[in-house]
Amino acid sequence: MEQFGYEAQPQDLDAVFTALSDPTRRAILARLASGEASVGELAEPFEISQPAVSKHLKVLERAGLIERDIDRQRRPARLNGAPMAAAVRWLEEFRRFWSSSFDELDGLLEELKKAKPKGADDE
Repeated sequence: MEQFGYEAQPQDLDAVFTALSDPTRRAILARLASGEASVGELAEPFEISQPAVSKHLKVLERAGLIERDIDRQRRPARLNGAPMAAAVRWLEEFRRFWSSSFDELDGLLEELKKAKPKGADDE
């Protein structure tokens, strides 16, 4: 039986999934997809403090999903998609598995339809 998800994975894959597990961090990433932003700009749509947003940014930065610069008095954050690619590759293994499983199920259902006795619908 073929096993999925057990081959050597990048060490930061756990950090990426941990970072993506929080809806606020996912929203921050979505915002950064349109361009860099400061902590204040990222905090605007949320009902949380700037220090709380900073904590989320640290998690994202440790996972490698964002990079931060020092621009005078602000530290703008920008998206770094490379670590996300490793997560997508890992998930892709399971997509192939489920696609294959559904194809097998479709084949089995077709066989069952063909094997159904002709008078079975009349009952």
